[in-house]
Amino acid sequence: MNFAAQFLYSRVLKNRSPRDYSREDEDYDPFWQRDDNKIKKQDAPALCDLHCCKDGPVRNGLIGQKPPSISPERLKDFGEEDYLNGDVKTWEMKIVNRNEELLRDALSRIPQSSSRTSLSSSNKLIRFEDISAAAFKIQCGVQKTPCMYSRLSKQYGMDIYLKKEFLQYTGSVKERGVLYLLTSLPQDQQRKGVIVASDSNFSMAVAYHASELRIPVFVIMSTSTSPARVKMCREYGAMVISYGTTAKDSQMHARRLAQENGYLYLEEEDSAVYLSGLGTVGLEVYEQVPKLDAVIFPAGGHCGLLAGSAAALKHLNPHISVIGVESESFPVLQQSLKAGHPIEDQACSNHDFYGDVSGLCFGSNSLQLTGKLVDKVVAVREEDIFISMLRLLEYERATVDADGAIGLAALVAGKLPELKGKRVAIVICSGNLELHLLQQCIARALTLDNRVCRFSLVLSDCPEDISKLLEILAREEARVLDIKQERTFVTSELFTVEVTCTVETRDKIHTAQLRNTLLERYPTAAWTER
Repeated sequence: MNFAAQFLYSRVLKNRSPRDYSREDEDYDPFWQRDDNKIKKQDAPALCDLHCCKDGPVRNGLIGQKPPSISPERLKDFGEEDYLNGDVKTWEMKIVNRNEELLRDALSRIPQSSSRTSLSSSNKLIRFEDISAAAFKIQCGVQKTPCMYSRLSKQYGMDIYLKKEFLQYTGSVKERGVLYLLTSLPQDQQRKGVIVASDSNFSMAVAYHASELRIPVFVIMSTSTSPARVKMCREYGAMVISYGTTAKDSQMHARRLAQENGYLYLEEEDSAVYLSGLGTVGLEVYEQVPKLDAVIFPAGGHCGLLAGSAAALKHLNPHISVIGVESESFPVLQQSLKAGHPIEDQACSNHDFYGDVSGLCFGSNSLQLTGKLVDKVVAVREEDIFISMLRLLEYERATVDADGAIGLAALVAGKLPELKGKRVAIVICSGNLELHLLQQCIARALTLDNRVCRFSLVLSDCPEDISKLLEILAREEARVLDIKQERTFVTSELFTVEVTCTVETRDKIHTAQLRNTLLERYPTAAWTER
């Protein structure tokens, strides 16, 4: 029995043999091709190789020693400006001895984009066995995150289970694909090292897991990168180099360093290895939540999680609905699916809040799998994402970013009414949001949710009138957050004061009651519209 079958037997099927399971699958889904005889013994990765050691502190569910520091002398004059010019040499990775029968129907019509050069994109094949192998190999290096029943279920009329991938060590699901990618590199390349150029969740995952695997890792960041991100990358064990004022400058510089020093330049793509690692989320959700009806994933341009997990879920049960959610402001995936190829000229925001939600579609492999296996892709407003972040913070004590909240936002916006009464899992994939942005998002969400409101009214300039106003607010159980008085620039009659109050209420109904009460007493009261 090969390692993939052993994995399926122990983690998913339990009461059924893998051989019987695969035959049944082929009966209802002929587009999945299986040939266990072609899986070589050398394909099976050693359990937790390069990642579990006898001694050392426990980190992220694994045991290992602190990686040695990286010597700056490995770099050759990395600060020279002329490195921004000249030819770029790239290093490619190819996994050999793999069965090449898989998802044939999903890989037929969309041409491969030529804009990405860091990893080989020729290996477009992804099998269920590849995802199983990835899950087996990375099980000691990433958390098996919980998929828990949510108190939000009653509010939205369905059984909601939240897959909390933001609990990974670096706060992102990207660790799964990155770890499998790094452990699949040839030994000589692992000795030379890898280099990335961004402040994304992908780079953070590379910094951490490369250090854990004792692979020299270098991260090139622009000078505009948040100091907190730079600090965190260094704490993970990477050598961080600040270069250039834009992300493009950093990327060009990283490619030049890779050429000069023999490093592998890594850029997030949709290679089969990376997608297989991300697809392990689908395996875990299927195992953790029985009788699933639907699974909701974040989408956008970086739809590798959606594509890889859909491949796993549709193989295990083709009746499970797989749904992707992206932002209305950046409908990259929907436009790419409509065009039949990745959209390269989509205007995207570089604001830190959006993250991968607004990224370009980075590959045709993910796009093809999405078009073939994903049942539905919906778009939500920015306001819905804010309220989703608020709901997760209140009900789940989960602090997430736009990528993490966008799945729930589809339910907040009422975009999936067909899921009422169903059992639904939502992947909360990321929780890396700067603190100042988090504060702004929650404040905005409270306003959108009609729980913080502001009004202005004109009173006579005497303590009794102010006191009466405060008594009304106290009687209506409204919490005063701020109160201001303006006397100098008042356009009404003399000896009056304009009072502006910001108050907090319980919900939309409470806000309406307060507004009616104040208008009865002060007909000229003006409410600030959100």
